[in-house]
Amino acid sequence: MIQPSSLLQATLDHLPKQPGVYLMKGKQDEILYIGKARVLADRVRSYFQKGTDLSPKNQVLVGLVYDIETIVTKSELEALLLESNLVKRHRPRYNIVLRDDKHYPYLRLPVKENFPRLSIVRRVKHDGALYFGPYVPTGALRETLKIIKKVFPLATCKIEINGTADRACIEFEIKRCMAPCTGNQSQEDYHRIVKQVRYFLEGRDKELLDGLRTEMESAANREEFEEAARLRDRIANISRTLEKQRIAQIGPVDQDVMGLARMGPAADLQLLFVRGGQLIGRKDFFWADTKEATDEELIRSTIEQFYNKEMLPPKEVLIPTDLGERELIQQWLSAKRQQTVRILTPERGVKHHLLQLAQENAVAAIAEHLRKGVVEEKEAKELQQLLRLPKALGRIEGFDISNTMGTNSVASMVVWEDGKMKKSDYRRFKIKTVEGANDFASMHEVVKRRYGGSLSTNKKKALPIPDLVLIDGGIGQLGAAIEALRELGLKHVPIVGLAKAKGEKEERIYSPGIREPLILSPTSFSSHLVQRIRDEAHRFAITYHRKLRGQALISHSR
Repeated sequence: MIQPSSLLQATLDHLPKQPGVYLMKGKQDEILYIGKARVLADRVRSYFQKGTDLSPKNQVLVGLVYDIETIVTKSELEALLLESNLVKRHRPRYNIVLRDDKHYPYLRLPVKENFPRLSIVRRVKHDGALYFGPYVPTGALRETLKIIKKVFPLATCKIEINGTADRACIEFEIKRCMAPCTGNQSQEDYHRIVKQVRYFLEGRDKELLDGLRTEMESAANREEFEEAARLRDRIANISRTLEKQRIAQIGPVDQDVMGLARMGPAADLQLLFVRGGQLIGRKDFFWADTKEATDEELIRSTIEQFYNKEMLPPKEVLIPTDLGERELIQQWLSAKRQQTVRILTPERGVKHHLLQLAQENAVAAIAEHLRKGVVEEKEAKELQQLLRLPKALGRIEGFDISNTMGTNSVASMVVWEDGKMKKSDYRRFKIKTVEGANDFASMHEVVKRRYGGSLSTNKKKALPIPDLVLIDGGIGQLGAAIEALRELGLKHVPIVGLAKAKGEKEERIYSPGIREPLILSPTSFSSHLVQRIRDEAHRFAITYHRKLRGQALISHSR
């Protein structure tokens, strides 16, 4: 046991005996670990008591703790929520941190409106509407909307529907809307379509198809054969779609299914989203080094951080290992859903087979992550050796210029860091000091703004100096960028230009002081790396340029 300092011992002697959150801090006041407790005094002191069997990770952690801050809450449930928020904000070194701050897309169906229409949202509200999702990746959402638009004649426009429009749009002509805007369709009939869409999204296949067959037979009895034929075709389309999409033997249930795989110090967690018996997507979480974390800790941290968003938990969460705080987490998820949510660890049957499916996905994903990690390491190492750089390449910044005949000139900066593109550090620039199409002068301006402006000096926005600057262009653009660095006193920063001769496949790297370029083999690791960064810089610049050009056209038309 490590003997706490007198300052820390004084804190331990006066800990509150209430539920709350504790923040373990180091000598520089940095937060090392954040945890929650039903009784703060008992939990925190247990780290420092004789005979406590600490994991190797916690033994190291306790040795670094200089001070402990506590926040008292009204309940253990409130402490759970606060802990999750603080971990997300501070990302402590010794917590399992979910590197995921996205809000995922949902389909919103406001069934209480007179003429409900589907919309895509990223935040779930308790507003009386129905929400379906999350759809991850978004391709599943596009496919679902495509099917609904093809099969169910639901309005997709954004106009006010009150039955007084003079004429219907093209959607009515192709039978994908029944024109309630003109009064051609009653509110009652429209809501029958809404009900069918709801059944489809909820996986209530039998109710959906039985209702449509009843409508078809009724239309046939009324000798409305065109309507009956349309319903017959809709039934056939829906049946084919459901046959492809539904998971065998799974009823109309909403479940999230977690699978966990470990390989050496690495771990991967696969989260499968089953909605209405349909697998609508999955999310992958990978940690390169979690050798000190237990399976339970990984599962619990994922649940607490992933669902701590404006989203709707499903009725069931299937997990591969038991949780010591199952009841507390179920209580929290049920409050978010405003319905009972159960966390299950099935050992047989269909639900167990779903866990196995998630596990198989996790095993495949961790192998792919590790393979990519090896490739990315080889790419950076080969490029470092090729350029004869003394320092390993942990961060590369790539620049590109985009304009149309000298108008709306913009530049992009993209960042590759530790094997991945780091989009949070991307930056884009409007060219301010250059008239016309002058890529050399534009590159000089942008590089000087990046390394001499607020991106380097402002504490809130400051970005680190990269291990390599990659310029999209040959000797001219490279020379302009080198001059900008020289003016800033940054001659030591490695910089190269990347260009491809017309009609050739090989990439050419231009380095300062070397007349002849290095020619990269198209199949080399280093070639793949610089191409990826250059292409991403080009894409980012073009996207920004198109946006500005579109805004200019709109402004001119006014």
